[in-house]
Amino acid sequence: MAKQQWVADASHSELGFKIRHLMITNINGKFNNFTVDAETEGEDFMTAKVRVAVDIDSISTGSADRDQHLRSPDFFDVNTYKDIIFEATKYENVDNDGSYELYGDLTIRGVTKNIKLAVEFGGVVKDPWGNTKAGFTINGKINRKDFGLNWNAATEAGGVLVGDDVKIYGEVQLIKKQ
Repeated sequence: MAKQQWVADASHSELGFKIRHLMITNINGKFNNFTVDAETEGEDFMTAKVRVAVDIDSISTGSADRDQHLRSPDFFDVNTYKDIIFEATKYENVDNDGSYELYGDLTIRGVTKNIKLAVEFGGVVKDPWGNTKAGFTINGKINRKDFGLNWNAATEAGGVLVGDDVKIYGEVQLIKKQ
């Protein structure tokens, strides 16, 4: 089979996260700038070599002050670390109907850990302009402290300001390069 190159269709893709705040609600955020590069055998995504690069400076949580704090050395330290990188290492078919587990190396703040993501493959279609697209829904969870994101503050009630678990989600459309 011929190798196919795919990239993210930025206007139809989103990468985001949720994290507990004050341990009573979730705060949502997203990264506005990221790239996805994939290479497959034909249109078989179980063979894909995938690399995702996320521009940390593009973080957006709906609060400019919080976004600045997240860019600071307390969290992502964008003056030292510019990108979050994910590189796929292994796929496991879950149900033979488009659901699989994707394993890969995630690097944040210079720390690399192998993580597992749940992926739902939406299929491959041609859009009205003749472009071939593939769609994916992605979910996962990491512990931020595994990557050196340790900052926190105690509350009067004995809790903490920021939870440790970060839920990752994405809606990604890839477009086949011609």
